[in-house]
Amino acid sequence: MFCKVSLMNHFAEAPSLFDDYDLQVIERPVPTIVDGHRQRLRDRFTTCGATSVADYELLELLLFRAIPRLDVKPLAFALLKAFGDLNQVLAASPARLAQITGCGAAVITELKLVEAAAHRMARAKLMQRCVISSWSAVIDYCHTTMAHRDTEQFRILFLDTKNTLIADEEHGHGTLDHVPVYPREVMKRALELNAASLILVHNHPSGDPTPSDADIAMTKQIEAAGKTLSITLHDHIIIGKSRETSFREWGLL
Repeated sequence: MFCKVSLMNHFAEAPSLFDDYDLQVIERPVPTIVDGHRQRLRDRFTTCGATSVADYELLELLLFRAIPRLDVKPLAFALLKAFGDLNQVLAASPARLAQITGCGAAVITELKLVEAAAHRMARAKLMQRCVISSWSAVIDYCHTTMAHRDTEQFRILFLDTKNTLIADEEHGHGTLDHVPVYPREVMKRALELNAASLILVHNHPSGDPTPSDADIAMTKQIEAAGKTLSITLHDHIIIGKSRETSFREWGLL
């Protein structure tokens, strides 16, 4: 009896072989319906190209990185419903995007990265090239960067003596229907860059690129200031949602 009790106590008090180890349960992720949908969508895009996916599916593909595990289709539809189309989703301001449920900082960053890449690609087609002979690329670039903005933006393309683009700069952004532009500041910057000529560009968020009286008056002031300094104003382009207006073509310059 004594031996039995001693043995039982001995084994009961003996340290476990595993006391010095941290035991952890390793959980392997289980494939879900969401995972399967994502892979099928990626495979279709990779195999068949961009034309094989609808706008909401392309938006889903963009959202996958920002939201790793959840179904992003509802958010893709919500964004398209709120802004109208993919272009306007990408062009929307961070503040407006943040108003959409589920659209957090990671999503906003991904969307703005894609927008920035698109702008850089369009701009690359213009840099160090004769702008006058690449007019369609100029128009494409202006539409890419400005057509879907919800406020007015004023940009200036500065050209050298060979009409090569040397700088593309924003010189003001404003409200839904107004952006302040100061001819003196425009000419000051042109002189700093040693520019020989300019192209003015601004957008009309309303979608109608018809020049206003204020647009015409401001353009005449800049043209007159340029002539004094031997700086040519080639054109002033107003960008609408799907079309543009050229002051040169309208006989306003």
